[in-house]
Amino acid sequence: MDRRANRPVLSCPDCLAWGVTGYRGRCIPCLRYARAYPVGPCEACARVVPLRVGHCRLCWDQARLDRPYVERHTVLLPHVRHVRVHQLFFAGMTFKPRGDLIAQRRAQRQLADPAGDPLRQPDAQLLLFDGLARSFRYGRVDLRREPVGDNPVLRAALALAASQAQLRGWSDAVVSTLNRNLVMVLSQLGEGEQVRYSDYADVLRARSASLRRTTDILAGVGVLLDDRVPAFHAWVDRQLADLAPGIAADTREWALTLTTGNVRTRPRDERSIPGYLAVARPALLAWSGAHSHLREITYDDLLTAVADLHGHQRITTLVALRSLFGWAKRTGKVFTNPAARLRVGTASTGLLQPLAAGQIGLSFTAGATPQARVFLVLAAVHAARPSDVRAMQLRDVDLGNLRLTINGHERRLDDLIRTVLLAWLDHRRRRWPVTANPHLLISRASAPGIGPVSPPWVDRELRGLPATLDRIRRDRHLEEALVQGPDPLHLAEVFGLSSKTAIHYARSARELLTEPPDPAAPGSPGTPAPLPSGTPTPPSGSS
Repeated sequence: MDRRANRPVLSCPDCLAWGVTGYRGRCIPCLRYARAYPVGPCEACARVVPLRVGHCRLCWDQARLDRPYVERHTVLLPHVRHVRVHQLFFAGMTFKPRGDLIAQRRAQRQLADPAGDPLRQPDAQLLLFDGLARSFRYGRVDLRREPVGDNPVLRAALALAASQAQLRGWSDAVVSTLNRNLVMVLSQLGEGEQVRYSDYADVLRARSASLRRTTDILAGVGVLLDDRVPAFHAWVDRQLADLAPGIAADTREWALTLTTGNVRTRPRDERSIPGYLAVARPALLAWSGAHSHLREITYDDLLTAVADLHGHQRITTLVALRSLFGWAKRTGKVFTNPAARLRVGTASTGLLQPLAAGQIGLSFTAGATPQARVFLVLAAVHAARPSDVRAMQLRDVDLGNLRLTINGHERRLDDLIRTVLLAWLDHRRRRWPVTANPHLLISRASAPGIGPVSPPWVDRELRGLPATLDRIRRDRHLEEALVQGPDPLHLAEVFGLSSKTAIHYARSARELLTEPPDPAAPGSPGTPAPLPSGTPTPPSGSS
């Protein structure tokens, strides 16, 4: 008879796990832990149990859960020192987060070829005085008159720059500037030394001399010591400077946790965090006058903070505060969650109004450049978001089969869009004939690289106009509902809308069909109906 069948099912006294236990009621991992480490008071939870580096097994497992996902390969000791609450588990079933598959494969490739990069040194030259900055100046080595010399790092950096220039179609002026920067930074670099970003950034920035490309090359050869402070971290510190120190510290940790994520939450886009802080900051600022910590905030304080708010502003504020206090409760910053009983609710959405024909025509008149025409036509015909158009690549345009792929959805390529795309492609070919950027839309800044254009470049010609790209896109949705009927299923199928958004457009179209809009109201007259098949579509924002 198997002796394991008679083992009692109890709670382990060391890790508090529930399950099959062994000798003296301990689970198997804790038995091994007790044989290897001495007994003493844990520095985190103060329990008298076997300790490893001053902490018990339960605190070490909790630290693995609390450690942000992006820091999963870092030292665990700084995280175990901050453990105050524990997540219990069943015996033998401690949660181990699965690492990023791409990162694992990359690490496996590097381990498979340890000698693949001869420039990476196992040991680096330590700095005697860490605060001293290097002094860089041009002209140390003139590649036109003398060779590089016995400097393997500089030689490898110049070779990498030459290969990148050939792959990405950099001009001779860009290559010359990049080589001059690399010579300036690496000519006096000793064996095993690294270059700090802060040492050369100001020099190159003052001369507008390819700072980003130089940094990429230095990182490629493994000599860059990136000591930059993330811009988002500095922005968060500025926003929280006026708060009480205790409230500011917890709010900052919450905001950074949203960006990095952990085993329980996925990381959020950094662009969404400023919205949370913007709506929560007035309440936090008001509380800082009478309170010093979030644990002092009560349910009545939350009700007072949102009493004068209405609509979407109230909903967004409630969502942000619930997220903040929910995180504080999970991490042990507060004893109780005062926002647990707050109900967010839904805000009533207003009736959508179609754009006036003159407003759309004004936007097409202002957007006279080939790239602006592409954004305008795709928004007016296919209701394409600017971010989706920015992400489009050359392979997404099939001129032969008259097909267009936008955000994974295949669209028909009519005569108007084909004419606009041909004009842009001709301009792209004449302006950047050797660029290797695979994106359909490129600019002077993105042509030497492989990334998309920046968001400010998209609508710079339409700023201040009533018919923006987003309003033209929404007008196309509304026009489809007015012409084809207020059917949310049809809208969801044609444009890939969510059910809630499609119902919103269908409801607005139903109201407009019942009671036509006032011609004197701003953005009133509807957009014209689609033309018959085969007829070229004028630039009016409709298909």
